[in-house]
Amino acid sequence: MEHLFGGNWTTNKIERVRKYLAAYMQIMKNRPFNVAYIDAFAGTGYVNTKQKMIQTLFPEFAESEVRDFIKGSARTALEIQPPFNKYIFIEKNKKHFAELEKLKTDFPNLAERIKPINADANDYIIDLCNKNWTNNRAVMFLDPYGMQVNWKTIEAIARTQAIDLWILFPLGVAVNRLLKRNGDIRPGRKKRLDAIFGDSGWYDAFYKKDDNPNLFSFMDSEKDEKNTLWKKTANFKSIGEYYNKRLASVFPKVAPNPLPLLSSSNNPLYLLCFAAANPRAADTAVRIARDILKNP
Repeated sequence: MEHLFGGNWTTNKIERVRKYLAAYMQIMKNRPFNVAYIDAFAGTGYVNTKQKMIQTLFPEFAESEVRDFIKGSARTALEIQPPFNKYIFIEKNKKHFAELEKLKTDFPNLAERIKPINADANDYIIDLCNKNWTNNRAVMFLDPYGMQVNWKTIEAIARTQAIDLWILFPLGVAVNRLLKRNGDIRPGRKKRLDAIFGDSGWYDAFYKKDDNPNLFSFMDSEKDEKNTLWKKTANFKSIGEYYNKRLASVFPKVAPNPLPLLSSSNNPLYLLCFAAANPRAADTAVRIARDILKNP
């Protein structure tokens, strides 16, 4: 079964990560570390961009320029030379996990290094990050469809002081859609936003008191218990900046220019972010990532 998801923005995302992996392994090839590539929400290693399925999932993914078949991040990592010492691919979906196991057949020379994991990515990553990382280094790619990555997972990665993290933040496909203009966000959705941002400060960052209400303000704003009107002031740019600042609160350094991945109509879908957990290598890592993230 092929994994039905993605568009030309997916090609863009994978190519940026590929460039970093290639540069990373050139730096690490003579270093005395066990080096791993970790791909959470790895899918099947392939991304099949059939438009009918894409349109069912998200209408904005039904783009005329999507390719019929492109490489997924798992296969891209397996083609990097020199190779990593270990490849960890985490996928909760059993069908997708079964396809990941076939990577051992497709890459027989790396079969002993490939470790597919059928587990919840957040739980597995936290457990993995709590191990001793003194002699280990890794690049991790968190590529969820939506808001599956919890902030506790991000904190665990940062604590290793050993992992370079690429993460796809669901800017347009999930987060912005939950931020209603009138500030009336259901408790369950607020809890989910708290989990992805790691705090509840996002509300004050994204909403302001409406000090000059008019008829439309009363129709389009939410009153709190003090009868105060609130309105959304956040846009794609400010939401992305807030998330990048949250990353910077736990990582030694983050790339200052996360890349918006756009649909064919120029609507932001995701934000590709980079953070370095190793304080000694953070400057070099971010310098490379910053250049890769630049728009052509």
